[in-house]
Amino acid sequence: MKKEEKDLRYYAKVHSIESLGTVDGPGIRFVLFLQGCHLECKYCHNRDTWDINDGHYQSLDDIFDKIMRYKNYIYPRGGVTISGGEPLLQHKFLFELFTKLKKENIHTCIDTSGMVALTDDIKKLINVTDLFLLDIKHINDEKCKDLVGRSNKLELAFARYLSDNNIPMWIRQVLVPGYTDDEEDLLKLRDFINSLKTVERVEILPYHNIGASKWKNLGLEYPLEGVRQADDKDVKRAKEILGIN
Repeated sequence: MKKEEKDLRYYAKVHSIESLGTVDGPGIRFVLFLQGCHLECKYCHNRDTWDINDGHYQSLDDIFDKIMRYKNYIYPRGGVTISGGEPLLQHKFLFELFTKLKKENIHTCIDTSGMVALTDDIKKLINVTDLFLLDIKHINDEKCKDLVGRSNKLELAFARYLSDNNIPMWIRQVLVPGYTDDEEDLLKLRDFINSLKTVERVEILPYHNIGASKWKNLGLEYPLEGVRQADDKDVKRAKEILGIN
């Protein structure tokens, strides 16, 4: 094995860590942001996470030890959330990490688009994951391709698999004026959510342009330049259409 190669069961490409997060799942969370994403979301506020060759390797033992230092804060009401990037690109590592965490009775959560094939390895990871924060990019397939560069078929199939196998999920929708706020689309999203059995919560995440500076720092044009940020009125309207509080 070459010096730069790592066994991807025991090493992860890490972007950053938030030791005491409060918005990525229930309770206080240890949040691990992994490097690498196969989507091209126009509204991405972590553009620097896309390239899997960036970031730095950290070992399974090092990450596990870091988490255990915070066990008194995150246990029993909180836990560990893996975000990104797209964390499911490093599913082999996550399976090993979550297997160790479950032995410590620590709640495990993944923030994901679900845009991956349901391979046996992915299903193994799902079985050791307590909660998914599932970002539905767009309920309309053609609009989804334009917005994130991929069809929504895999993520909708992922949501149905979670539902059919009694895996809890929170559905998240980024509300982008002119892109994801069409009433017809929101009604279709409502119907899809209502067809699932294990949705515990639906969150509307208002679009903001805070991440635009990261695009510009990378020498890239920000795709949503000039698009207004979603405000409280936009969120209230979307919630009313979706039938959530």
